[in-house]
Amino acid sequence: MTFVVGEDCINCKHTDCVEVCPVDCFYEGPNFLVIHPDECIDCALCEPECPIDAIFSEDELPEDQQVFLELNAELAEVWPCITEMKDAMPDAEEWKGKPNKLALLER
Repeated sequence: MTFVVGEDCINCKHTDCVEVCPVDCFYEGPNFLVIHPDECIDCALCEPECPIDAIFSEDELPEDQQVFLELNAELAEVWPCITEMKDAMPDAEEWKGKPNKLALLER
């Protein structure tokens, strides 16, 4: 099993989760983070660190966000690994909790 970064991360990109990951399985895109499913050890340290609750265990991923399981796997293969905490995106608070952000995902 793996953890999955969901839609709420788009245009927010808080990196608190990255700081606690013992295996460096987070990858960074322009406006979103993903978790590499083959590298995640299911330790669950990242989930409570996300200030916007955008990280889910694979078996608790909401039905309307199932596409993010595949997106995390796909994008982790092409985006660079991130291992240190950075500032969130400048307008993260403005985007927090807004629905239908998938179309805004920058690859």
